[in-house]
Amino acid sequence: MAQRRSFIIRPRTMRKSEKFSDRVYEYILGQVLMGTFAVGSRIPTEMELAQRLDVSRPVVREALQRLRDDGLLASRQGSGSVVVRRPDRAISGFAPISCIADVQRCFVFRQGLEGEAAALAAQNHDAAAMGRLRKALEALELASAQHRIGTDEDFAFHFAVAEATGNHFFTSTLMAIREQIATGIEVNRNLTLIQPPERVVTVQKEHQMIYAAIVVRDEAGARQAMRDHIEKARRRVFEGG
Repeated sequence: MAQRRSFIIRPRTMRKSEKFSDRVYEYILGQVLMGTFAVGSRIPTEMELAQRLDVSRPVVREALQRLRDDGLLASRQGSGSVVVRRPDRAISGFAPISCIADVQRCFVFRQGLEGEAAALAAQNHDAAAMGRLRKALEALELASAQHRIGTDEDFAFHFAVAEATGNHFFTSTLMAIREQIATGIEVNRNLTLIQPPERVVTVQKEHQMIYAAIVVRDEAGARQAMRDHIEKARRRVFEGG
């Protein structure tokens, strides 16, 4: 099992592409993860956050909207912004706080992309493609049986699905965002490994369902199995589901 990293918010140098609202987002998300801003509680006002973090109110407003879009905050009349959900706290041991927002958005993007890839794989696969997909599934099952994180094996399975479409744009897109996908997979599988053993079995069954639908050319079933798997992965990370 990967060694947990302690979660401490420290001042840091701005990343080249980073906006001030990213820093505000990270700060609030960090406070939610640690429980300083507890579920059901009101967070500080825009003005209070702007003063505390030395930024303008529009910057704070942008960060708050992103947190609402991600389902972590909600606006309540007379109460301002209230925390409605806290991601699994263990996530902070497996990914930098600055990556967590992108992990969530990547899961959402993958649902659409890979759902369609699975449907096309069911429609277009040939014997060679199914051989690669079966091999990838077996490697993933072995990683799970050995209680390894299996990030590479998990990505290889999803890549094999994309290959089976016969459309290189799917594989090119997965390779272009491989780093973001791998971060999400690693966080998800790390969280799975610290849960009861049944969780590992559940995750593996999701992959098996995708494979089973593709092999019998069930396009709708493959699409739904893939979308369900990615949504459940997102929930395991962000909702403890």
